[in-house]
Order: sequence, then structure tokens, then C-alpha cells
Amino acid sequence: MKPKTRSSKKAKNGPNVKELSSETKESLQDDDAIQLLDVAITAINITKDLVPIDLAKGILGTVANILIIAQSVIKNQSDFQAIVDKCETIREILERATKHATDDDLRGYLGHALSQLNRSVNRINSEVASKKEQGFWQRLLSVTSDRDRIAGWEKDLDRVIPLFSAEMLVGLTIGMNARTAGLKDNVHGNVERYHPPVSPSRPSMFYGREDLVAELTNLVVNDEHIALIGFGGMGKSSLAKAIINEPLAIEKFADRRFFVTYDGLDPSTITFETFTTRFAGALGIELAGADPMRQISALLRSASALVVLDNAETFEEASGSSALGEIPPAIADIANIPGVVLILTSRSRRNAPNVRWITKDIPPLDSSAAQAVFFQIYQHASCSEAGEDIRDLLKELEFHPLSINLLANAAQQNSWSPATLLKRWNNRHSKVLNPGKGKLQSLSDTMQLSLSSPSIQDLGNDGRRLLTIIAFLPQGLNDTLASDLLPSLPQVDIICDVLCRQSLVYRQDSFIKLLAPIRHYVRDSLQAPDSTYLGEIRNFYYRTVDCCLEERDHYADIITSDHLNIEHVVAFDFAYVPDVIEDTYDICWQFLWCLQRHLPRPTILTPIVFKIIENSSTREPKARCLQYLGALYTTLTQLTEGMKAFKTAKALYLTVDDHENAAHCVVQCADIYRCQGRFIQSQQVLEAFQHTDSWTFLSEASKAYVLYFSDKARMYTLTAFVDELFVKSGEDRDWGLPSNIWYWRANFYYGGDILQANTHLEDLLTQCPSTGDLFARRDVLEGLAQIAFCEGRLSDAMDILHQLVEMFEGQYSDGVLWYTVQKAIVASKQENYDLARELIHKSSEPFQFFALRNARAFLHRSYGSALIELAAGEYDKAASQFTATIEGCNMQGNLHAKAFNIRGLGEVAFVQGDFVLAAQRFAETRSLCVEMGVPPYHLYSCLPFHALSSRFEGWGLFLEGRSSFTNVM
Repeated sequence: MKPKTRSSKKAKNGPNVKELSSETKESLQDDDAIQLLDVAITAINITKDLVPIDLAKGILGTVANILIIAQSVIKNQSDFQAIVDKCETIREILERATKHATDDDLRGYLGHALSQLNRSVNRINSEVASKKEQGFWQRLLSVTSDRDRIAGWEKDLDRVIPLFSAEMLVGLTIGMNARTAGLKDNVHGNVERYHPPVSPSRPSMFYGREDLVAELTNLVVNDEHIALIGFGGMGKSSLAKAIINEPLAIEKFADRRFFVTYDGLDPSTITFETFTTRFAGALGIELAGADPMRQISALLRSASALVVLDNAETFEEASGSSALGEIPPAIADIANIPGVVLILTSRSRRNAPNVRWITKDIPPLDSSAAQAVFFQIYQHASCSEAGEDIRDLLKELEFHPLSINLLANAAQQNSWSPATLLKRWNNRHSKVLNPGKGKLQSLSDTMQLSLSSPSIQDLGNDGRRLLTIIAFLPQGLNDTLASDLLPSLPQVDIICDVLCRQSLVYRQDSFIKLLAPIRHYVRDSLQAPDSTYLGEIRNFYYRTVDCCLEERDHYADIITSDHLNIEHVVAFDFAYVPDVIEDTYDICWQFLWCLQRHLPRPTILTPIVFKIIENSSTREPKARCLQYLGALYTTLTQLTEGMKAFKTAKALYLTVDDHENAAHCVVQCADIYRCQGRFIQSQQVLEAFQHTDSWTFLSEASKAYVLYFSDKARMYTLTAFVDELFVKSGEDRDWGLPSNIWYWRANFYYGGDILQANTHLEDLLTQCPSTGDLFARRDVLEGLAQIAFCEGRLSDAMDILHQLVEMFEGQYSDGVLWYTVQKAIVASKQENYDLARELIHKSSEPFQFFALRNARAFLHRSYGSALIELAAGEYDKAASQFTATIEGCNMQGNLHAKAFNIRGLGEVAFVQGDFVLAAQRFAETRSLCVEMGVPPYHLYSCLPFHALSSRFEGWGLFLEGRSSFTNVM
């Protein structure tokens, strides 16, 4: 085969000559690259002999060696062109920068820059040499891998060369070498020495902040200035140290990560000189002359830099005029330097203006991180051995990092067991958190540091007095109502703003709050709450409770927002303010009524009310408080507690001959039995009361009240003819309307004329008020809905139930839930099971606070869900729902609901052909009917919406003893 020859210039331009192949082009380019490498190596070696500094000679020697190895190892030398260019730049810089330098200059900028460059070129030299070892003669490395590796080296030099050259030139410019820079007139403004700083390492005990560190690091590397704000001991400094040690921060800022701390300085004496001296020291320079910021800025301008200003509240709170006037603009100037990023940590929010800070309030730790910190220090028991009490204690500290650290150290140093630690905490509270001296070893010292700041001192006594009030109130101070609660403190809003800026308090959900450790410290160490302030708060809250009505109004809104504070004031007055005890009794029962009406929940007043010492002056007010306490717990379906309160109240009322209220308590006890399905017991209680001496003292209205509730129990047991029910109570003016409503409902339940019952109920609806007491209107509409449901007028039933939902929206959350579930049952009857399930889900969404505390609401919703799944043929789901509801019934002692659900399980078993199990379930249901006093055939008579579809006939067949049950009964 004829060998190829080089193309002549003439042939190359000829019309018939083909384009050169890519391989030929690369070969030519590599030839050119080899020649360039030779030239660069020669130039570097010549410069190496000329420079006077040994370190520079060594760097140039290493650079030359890199290029020599590249000639023999790198397969595609043309891709090495960028590295050759960088090496030539290094040669030029070193030649220029060290021309007049001496060994003394190595202690300043020049030495620092040369050291940085030396590390980088040595690293590249090592990697190039390793390539040679991997295969000098074979050249095994692929072209692609060479290019990737070369690109990495180029990037490394791109980072180092600007740093080197910029720092070198800045050093020369400001007088590192005055002869070279030519600035002989400014020798007095020189930076005398440069000491390369060492950044603080990442804290060894740092838990639970990973996501926050990542978020903040991302901001930093994207050139955002961030201000980390929080009370002392929240971990601001540790967080900043973690950020500057993140790989992304190290990659971007390298050794130019500076940590400037202003800890230990007195804000009242700090000067601009103090500020700049600390700053320069952290940068590694010693200042000389009258323009320190010029020298600091010169260093920072040389390349990208990350600067942490730690404990910035020290200079932000500076009271000296020079510091106040000069420091903020200086920080703004630094922030405006291209490539400079600031991290500021501070207790204060008075951060330097004219800087685009991204402010981050540092949160406490989460539970798992708090435990990790505690048990890393405390070695006398493991987390599992310590139990829930220690976890609850850490929660009580609101997972404040410093407090957890101090608590763990105190327990560890004193060898306390978990039990002893809890005892010490209960006895001493915040004093346990003072094991040493200094702000990092004592909560007291860190508090004093904040309290001694000029901003707080300027408030005088009002600042501390307000802190004690905020600590006294469990919810903190209502920000919106602050001036109403404390009218004698006209500057209350301004004081709150100052306390917030100093991170002593924080705003959350319209309240001014204290972090738990601060609250403990204030309660333990500062003066007791000011009596004038307490009196004003008492007057405002007591007036609010006294004005609260049944309808939701402005006063009700205040009670629902400040309920814990009001409760605490009442409890405090019971214990410590005997002068207002009569008002306290009155407000106590009114407040309990407000809770029942607007925000049903358990209350800490329960043991206080039960422990009121009984005498001639306290029996009646105590009985009244117990009566409303019983009503509250009945609303919550905490029936045992409600029954206890009513019985105790009744006994007290009888001792003071208040037979009317005694009768009310008896009726409430009987109605609790009725709601549980214990109809016989309900009747017995009311009938027994009619034979007591108290009966003769009752008004006719009170007697009608007793008879009305007695007939409601008798309606279920059919111990009287239907026509006899609600007749006597119907004669009373007050109880006539509800008695007539229930008379016609009972008539409908037990086979009366449906049309006649419907007509009478519609007539009674016109007599019911549409505002105020809505319960009579509710009872009529519910009866009409039941009639429509039983007649198959399902759309009418749905419309009426929707009226009931709308009527109770915003007033009675349990009523909304109740009738929404019944709408779901109607939808199920219409075979619209998706809508039915949606309504069941919707029924509790807006009322989770109430529903979680009301077992009756849960049982109703759960049973409704089971009915829907049963009708839809989802028998396993229905059985699961029935079973869950039965567990709730057992907890509540609710026989009626339990009977419904056990019968439901029986129908599931019957449909699935398990007649033995079905018979067992039905037998249990019949036993419950006997216990309740309800005829088994009339189990659902008074509650039509609870009845199962007629296609589920196992219960009826069982009662008749027919068909499948003949052999198993």
C-alpha cells in the first residue's frame, strides 16, 4: 500500500483535494501543543533561576515538572493548552511580584499567597505524577478521562490564581512593599502584619439542625447576607460555625472564611476602634494608621470572603455616639463589597440598615435532637432507661439548647439519677440551670447579659415589670389587647417591641410570649408580678366573662383566645387573693359556662372547685361552680366526672335549702343515664326525687322540668302508654312547647298516624323561635326529617337536615357534626355511597378540637360510617367500624350505641353465612335491650336514622326464632 505523504500547500487548495480527517487535525494540534509545552518549560526554568525567593523557586520547579510529565503521559496534549496558559500566568506573576522581595516579606501577604499557590500546584503535580505511574509507556488513559481531569485542574488553578494575585497586588498596593507599589506618602496607613486566620471548627455537639444548615448554606453560597436572631443559648454561634464548615462554603470561600466574635464586650463602652480591631484581628491583620476600614476593605476586596459577625448585639446596642454613628455604615460598606457575604448572629433585631439581610429566627431543637444532646452529656442512664419523665422535662424547657446542655451537665456532674434530677427541677426550677459562671454555663448569666443591654436598661423598671406579667400569664400577653389589659402602662406596645427586638420575648399567634427557660428564670429570680398590673388584668378578664352571652360575640372571642390566661387568673385568685373571693366564685361558674358554650375542654379549675372549704358562706357558690363544671364535663362526654360534680352540687344545694337547683342536678344525672341507654336507672332517679321532701318546695315549672325528662326516658322503655307521655309537663308555660313536640314525635315512633304527626310538628315549627334558644326548633326539624326518611322522601329529609346544619354552624359544632352524619346516612339510603363517605369525612373536619374531646360525637360518626359500608356491601370495612365503635361504647358505658353496633356485627355474620356467630351477636344485643329496658322489637323506634336497611333481616329472624337460627338457639 502506497504510503501517505504530506499534502503540499498547492494541493491543499486545489479543487479536488478532500478535507483533512479529524484524526489528522488532532495530530497536527498535538504537534503544536508539544512545541508550546517546550517553550513554556524553558521560560519557567529561566524565571526560576531569576526569582530571589526560595518558595517561589520551588513553585516554578513544580510547575515545570507538571508540564514535563504532561508531555509524556497525556495522550491529547492539545487539551492541556489551558493548563499551559495558567502555568505561564503563574510564571509572570511570580516574576513580577518577587522581583524586589526579601525573605522578610514572607511573613506578610506575599508568604500567604505563595503558600496557597504552592499547595495547589503540588496537588496537581501529585495527580499528574500518579498518571505516569499508572502507565508511562502504555498511555492507557482515554482521551475523555484526560479531558475531565484537566478541566478539574484548570478549575482548581482558576480558584487559586486570582486569590494569589489579588492578595499579592493588594499587599503591594497598601505598602507591603512600598518601593514596588509607589505609595510612599501613605506608609502610616499600612497593615503591619498578616497572620493567616484559622476558622473555628464545626461544633462537636451539634444535633437536629441539618436541614437548617443546608438551607442557610445555600443562601450563603448564593451571596445572600443572613442574620441569625434568637435569645441567648439558642445555638446561633454554633449554627454559624457549622455553616462555614459546610463543603459548599469551603469550596466557594476556601481559607477566606472569617469568624469575628464580639463576645465579652460591654455595649455601653464599645467604640468604633474596638469594633474594627476585633474585625481586623479575625482577618489576621494588625492595623496601623487612621483609616482601619480602608485596610479591612482592601483585604476583603481581594477575593470572595465569608465573614461571620458573632454576638452582634454587642455593637448593635452600643451606646457610645461614635459607635452608633460609624459601625452600621461600616457594616453596610463591607456588605456592598463584591464577593463578600456576611453572617450575623445576634439577640437583637437592630441589625445594620442598608443591608439586604435575610433574617432567620433560630428555632429550638426538635424532641429527638434535644434528647440526643442531653444523653450525649448525661451518662448515668440511657434514653430508654430514663423514661418519659426526662423527655417531658426537656419539653418543659421547650428544647432550648443551652438549657438542655446545662441541665445535662448539672445532672452528670452531681451524679443525679433521673429521679433525683426531676426532684431537683421540681424544687429549684431555673436555679438548676446555673452550674457554672458565664453565659455558656449559667442561664442566670445569659439572662443578665440580656437584661443589662442599654435598650432594656432604658426601659427602667417597666421592662422588668412587664416581663413578670408575661411570665405570669401562661399564654403570654395578648398583643392586640395589651393596652386594654394594662391601661396604667401607656407605653406597653413600645416596651413589647423593645423586648422583642432583644429576643427576650417573641410574637406568636397574636401573643407576646417568653421561651420556657426565660419564663422560669423570671418567675424564680425577678420580683413577683406587680399588684396594680394584676388588678387591671383581673378587672378586664372578669368584665369580659361577665358580659359574655350565649351568642358568639366580641366577648366570646376574647374568652376563646385568652381562655388559659383567664383560667389562670381565676385559679390564682382562689389561692392568693381572698379580698376578691366572692367575685371569683361568681366569675368561676360563669367562665365554666363560657367554656361549655364556646370552647368545651377540661379545666385545671376542677380540683380547685372540689377543694373549696365548705362553710356557711361557701356552700352555695361552691355548689354553683360544681353544677356548671358538671355541665361542661357532660358536654365533653366525660360522664363520670360530670355525674360526680352534679351529685356533689346537689348535696350542697340541699344543705342551703336550694331545692330548685338541687332538682336541676338530679335531672342532669338522670339525663346522663338516659344518654348512656340506661333508661331504667334514669326513670328511677327521677321517680325517687319526686318522693323526697324537696318535691314539695319546687315551683310548677321545676316539677314540669323533672316530669319532662322522666317521660323522655319512659319513651324508650314504653312503661307508659304513648298518649300519657309529656301530658303533665305539656301543661306548663315553659315546658309546654318542648313537651308537645316530643308528644307527637313519640306518637310517630310507636305507630301513630304519620300524616297527623307531620302536620302537628309543622304547626309547632311556627311557634319555635328562630334565634336564641334553638333547641325547640331543632327538635321539630329533626322529627320532620325522621318522618320524611321513613316515608321514603329522601330529598326532603336531606333538605331538612341541611337546615339543621346551617342553623348550628358557627354555634354548636357537635350539632353540625351530628346532622352531617345523618345526611350521610340519607345519601347511603339513596345508594350514593361516595357522597355518603364524603359527608362522613366532612362531618368532623371543621370541628376536630371538639370532636376529639367528645366521645358521643365519635360514636355517632363511627356508627354512621359502619352503616354506610354495610349498605354498600363492604362487609369487612363495616365489621371493622362496628368493632371500633363498640370499644368506644365500652369506655363510655353507652349501652344503647353498643347494642346498635353488636347487632350490626350480627348482620355481617349472617350475610356471610356464619349463623352461629350471628346468633351470638344477636343474643348479646337482646341482653343489652333487657338491661336498658328497651323492647327488642323497638330497639330503633326512637332513632330511625340509626336503623339498618330492611334487607338485613337476621335480627328479625333471630327474634322470631325462625329459619337459620332454629338449630343454633
